Amino acid sequence: MVEYIARYLDELGIPSLILSRGYAGGDEAKMLERHLLHTSVKIGVGANRNATAAAMFERYGFMDLSSRLYSGSLSSPCKLWSCRRTQKIGVVILDDGMQHWSLFRNVEVVMINGLSPWGNKHLIPRGSLREPLESLCRAHIGVIHHADLVPSAGLNDIVLMIRKNNPSLLIFFSRLAPLFVFDVKRPHSELPLTMVINIVILCISAIGFPDAFVQRIKEIGPLHVDRLNFSDHYSIKPNDINMIRKKLTLLQRRFGLKPIVIVTEKDYDRDPAILREVDDFQVIVLCSSLQILPFEDRTEDDFRTNIKNLLLSSQKCLL
Repeated sequence: MVEYIARYLDELGIPSLILSRGYAGGDEAKMLERHLLHTSVKIGVGANRNATAAAMFERYGFMDLSSRLYSGSLSSPCKLWSCRRTQKIGVVILDDGMQHWSLFRNVEVVMINGLSPWGNKHLIPRGSLREPLESLCRAHIGVIHHADLVPSAGLNDIVLMIRKNNPSLLIFFSRLAPLFVFDVKRPHSELPLTMVINIVILCISAIGFPDAFVQRIKEIGPLHVDRLNFSDHYSIKPNDINMIRKKLTLLQRRFGLKPIVIVTEKDYDRDPAILREVDDFQVIVLCSSLQILPFEDRTEDDFRTNIKNLLLSSQKCLL
């Protein structure tokens, strides 16, 4: 979602700054840098995001979106000030920051995992919630992610819970759509998703919620999908490679086909060197992008329009 909003702002001609903690080696920041390389987006990494933002403002300057120079262009349905390209920062996007109280936000966009929306409904450490559900009242936009993987009844329950806590919240659905894969030894290649059809696959991931990743792979049509999960942000070690080899050997004996390993982009950006050193089996990376799905009478255009309108109402907006 952070990348999606940053790309949209770039299309409008508004350079944005993404603030990331850089947790556990900064895998997410590295992935964003690779995806947004040819855009106006800047990425600031540091535990003290206030200090990081201040340093980036000092270096690049910032745009006053409430000024007549920009506010008139924001109201235009056309691409904004394409002839006025600037390095100045117009919007700050705070990645994963609803609980980051040291920074004021003008806009709150809340992402809700449709496959596990509330965990056990308890707060950390007893559960997975960072705040009580009543905190949804602070949000301006709510997005139910992986909505296409959730039965209608389940989606209805999530929507009802959201509206119980924030009746006026704008709700949208989203999914992570697979685009292509690439070989870790040829990171600039774009291989079709069809290459995994009727193939034995081992999904290896160290992400917060690997179930959706595995389900996406199954949708493509492999012969068999197995999985090996590590804890979120875990870095693969040489001993892990040996364990992976053993698992692949068992799969090859069972199916008579040489399996292929698939990892997420976050896993690749965390450990590209060790993955490239593997010679006895192929490792490929799944590349995906976020899509806004139709819900009730709202579409992707409506989502973008609401983001734009929220920009109109404030000088500096943070996610």
